[in-house]
Amino acid sequence: MPRQLHFSAALDSPGHVRADHYTALALAAEGATLDFVTLDDSFTAAPHRPDALAAFARLAPATGRIGLVPAVTTTHTEPFHTSISVNTLDWVSEGRAGWLVTVSGTEEEARAFGRRPVAPPPELWAEAADAVEVAARLWDSWEDDAEIRDVASGRFIDREKLHYTDFQGRYFSVRGPSITPRPPQGRPVVVVALAADDLPERTALATRYADVVLLDAPGPEAARAAADGLRLQAGEQLRILLRLDLALPDQAAADALTDRIAGTGGVDGFHLVPADPGRDLTAFADRVAPALRARGLLRAGYAGRTLRDHLGLARPASRYAAGPDPVAATAPAATRSPAEVSR
Repeated sequence: MPRQLHFSAALDSPGHVRADHYTALALAAEGATLDFVTLDDSFTAAPHRPDALAAFARLAPATGRIGLVPAVTTTHTEPFHTSISVNTLDWVSEGRAGWLVTVSGTEEEARAFGRRPVAPPPELWAEAADAVEVAARLWDSWEDDAEIRDVASGRFIDREKLHYTDFQGRYFSVRGPSITPRPPQGRPVVVVALAADDLPERTALATRYADVVLLDAPGPEAARAAADGLRLQAGEQLRILLRLDLALPDQAAADALTDRIAGTGGVDGFHLVPADPGRDLTAFADRVAPALRARGLLRAGYAGRTLRDHLGLARPASRYAAGPDPVAATAPAATRSPAEVSR
């Protein structure tokens, strides 16, 4: 029997900023039972594209199953704030959030912040790895049942189940814990876009922290070789989706995309990058998705609720659940803000 594939799609539409445009695209992707959609972001692209996190927070109540994975840069954003923002998206989407990890490497973006000059790409991706580590620790810093919400006693939190992260790295020092409860998924899905011959620092981030890699490779054999190498380092739990440019002006093109998908092996699925998102995602849902289902390559419907469900990923336990140093040992009040972050 053929193995069902995973699919995601980019919603990037330069020049479009209205929420209804992106809502229609996300609903088309959801109609095709794709796992998730992504949206790129840039500090200097406004007003030509929306803020990815804000746009997907707006899309969350308008959609019901599709995963929402905004690009969020680590370069000019504190990891404490990033972790809270992605956590919030996971809550408002009821467990459908992910994080496409990106960096900001242009002079224009650096000038927009004025905090520091542009660093070389290897340093940016090494910093990004620290940021993802911090975010994961902060998501884990509340145990799943840390909230008491006992009106009679006036206790909201069991401080024995909040934990300091105490991260000290090259780029960040973060004590924690988070100021928001643990995400519904435990940890939102971490996604990294990667080329077959990418920087070692970017590849190291992907193999250590990513749940999903969006792989860009020049052909099927290169894709298979790159996927094998990534799994050798990261393990079989890593989901690898091959980037696939999508242009579906007619039925003949739809039939040729279908055949290409069916004939490509070695990966877990495909990340669709439409030439015309409005046209191509609708055509994929109407023409390609039924053909893939007929071949047993695409689910007929969503079996689970969360993005981790769609991807077949387990919900991770908090690394601090059995830890010895809860916040209660040193924090005098549950209302005190526990965040201590510095670069």
